[in-house]
Amino acid sequence: MSQYQQRMNEIVRKVAAKARHQPLLTSGLWFHGDIRDNYYYASYLFAAAVSPEEEPGFDRSEGKQLAEKVLQRVLELQQNDPDSPMYGHWPLNLHPVPEQAGPHELPVELMGSLMVYFYHNYARHMSSKLAESFEAALRNVYESNFYRRPLEHYGHHEAKFTAAKLIFGQRYSDQALVEDGRNCLQRTFELIQREGMAEYGSLPWFWHWIQAFTCAFELAEHEEIKAELAEMLDHLWTLRASLYLKGAWVGAHSRGWPHDAPRDANVLHDYVQFGNFTLPEEMPRTEYAGLLFRAAPESALRIALDRKQPSEVCRSLLKTVEGQRRVLHSYAYITEQFAAGGLWERVKEFDNEQLRWLFSLPVRLGGLGNQLYFFHPGEGYDESGRDPRHQSEWTEVLYHQNVVMALYPLPESVRGEVIGVIPEGEWLQEPDALYGQVEDTYFAVYLSGPYEIRRQDGYQLVVCRGRRSGVVVEAVGAAEANERGIFDLGKFASVMSQIQPRFKMDREFQVEYTGMICGKGLSLYIKEEAGSEALIDGQPVCYDHYQYRAL
Repeated sequence: MSQYQQRMNEIVRKVAAKARHQPLLTSGLWFHGDIRDNYYYASYLFAAAVSPEEEPGFDRSEGKQLAEKVLQRVLELQQNDPDSPMYGHWPLNLHPVPEQAGPHELPVELMGSLMVYFYHNYARHMSSKLAESFEAALRNVYESNFYRRPLEHYGHHEAKFTAAKLIFGQRYSDQALVEDGRNCLQRTFELIQREGMAEYGSLPWFWHWIQAFTCAFELAEHEEIKAELAEMLDHLWTLRASLYLKGAWVGAHSRGWPHDAPRDANVLHDYVQFGNFTLPEEMPRTEYAGLLFRAAPESALRIALDRKQPSEVCRSLLKTVEGQRRVLHSYAYITEQFAAGGLWERVKEFDNEQLRWLFSLPVRLGGLGNQLYFFHPGEGYDESGRDPRHQSEWTEVLYHQNVVMALYPLPESVRGEVIGVIPEGEWLQEPDALYGQVEDTYFAVYLSGPYEIRRQDGYQLVVCRGRRSGVVVEAVGAAEANERGIFDLGKFASVMSQIQPRFKMDREFQVEYTGMICGKGLSLYIKEEAGSEALIDGQPVCYDHYQYRAL
C-alpha cells in the first residue's frame, strides 16, 4: 500500500468513526446545516464499512446499514420533477424541516460528479434499493442540464461544469456533451497558462478544481481526454506546490472561509498529497479528499517538500475587476520555518474575503493559529474578533523577503483602528513593539503607536487606534537566529529593539526600516496626491526585478 493510500485510509477511518457515532436527527440525517455534509460523511462510512484492507473499528454490517440509510435520505431530497426549473437539484440548508427546504444550485455542482465516482466504485456493495436510487438520481442530474453553461469567468463554478460535461456526457453516451466539455477544458487550460488563475489562493474553491478534474480523470475512458485532464491536474498541483509550506497556503488569498484564517484548516488534500505535517483532529471540509486522488508530478513534490533554501515566488495574473482588466502581482518568500507574502495591488473581491498579506507558519495542532497579519476592518467584519477577515481598501504595502511593511491611511469616514492577528506563542510586549517566538520562528512586530491585546482561541488580536497607523514585521527562523548568536526570545528582543523602524505620521506619512537579515533599506511613502511609493535601497520597486510570470 502506498503512502498516499495510507493517508487516504487514515482520513476515511477518522471521518467514518465520527459518522458512526454522530446521532441521527429525527429526519434520518446527521446535519441540517448543509446537505453535502450528510452525503460526504455517509460516503466515508460506507467506504470504511466495505473496505477489505483495514478493520474499520466498528461493526461493518451496522456501519454499512447506517450509511445506506443516510445516503437514501439524501437522494430522496432531490427535486425529481422534470417540469421544475430546479429539476435534478438538492436543497442546501435543511433546517428546520428537510422536506420543506427549497432546491439550491450549489449542491449538485460538486456533489453530482462525485456521486458518479462513488457509484462507479461502490455500486457492487450497495443494496438493490440504494443502487436503483443512485441510478435515478444520476439520470435526473444529467437531464437537469445544470452544467450547460458557457465559459465566462473561468472560475471554480465553470471548472465543475466542465468536469460534469465530460463525466455525464461519457456516462450517457452524449458525444456532443463530451466534445463541449473537452473544448471547455482546453480553453480553460490555455487561459490559466496564459493569464494565471484569477481565483488566487482561493479556498476551498481551489480544491473544487482539483476534485472536479480528478473525478473526471479517474472516470475518463478516452485516452486523449484523460491525457488533457492529467495535464490540467499537473498544472494545478504545480501551482499549489509553489505556494505550499507544510499544509499552509502562502501569500495572498482572494477568498477564504472562517477556518482559512487565522489558521489553515482546509488541509486534507495537502495531507494526502504531501504528508509532511500531522493530520489535525478538526476536518472542516472533508469532501472527497480520502476517496479521490491523483499524485502530483515529481517536480511539484520536490518544490513543495524541499524548502531548505529560501525562495521567492513572483507571479502575475490578469483579473477583471468591476469591468476593467487589471494585471496583479503576487509575491511570496518561503523558507523552511515560515513564509511571507501578499498582493501588491488591492482589488475588490467577492464577499470581501481577501487576505491581502500574511506571514504563514506550518500547520499547527490543537486549533492554534499559524498566520500573522494586520488589516483595517472593512465590510463584513465580525466585531467579536472570532472571524478576523474582511479587510478594507485602506492599505499600502512593501514586501521584501522576510519583511512586510504596511501603512494605513484611514479617512474620517471609516473606523479608526487597525487589527492585527498574532498566533499563540511566547510574546514580549513593549510600548511600540511585540517580540515573539512561535514554533521555530521569531517575529519582531513594530507598531507606530500604542495598542492593546485581546485574547482569542488559538491567537491574539492586536488593536491599534488612530487615523494613521503603520506596522513593520520581520520574521527570522530559529536556525538563522542561532547563527547570529540569538538563542532565546529575550536576546532576539534585545537585538531587534536596536533597529526599530522610523515612522513619520504627521505631514509626511512614511516608514523607513533596515532589515536585520537582508540589510536593505526599505521605505514606504504615502503620497499627498494619491497612492504610495515603495523603495528598496532607494530604488522604486520594479516588478521586472522579480521576474514575474503567470500565476
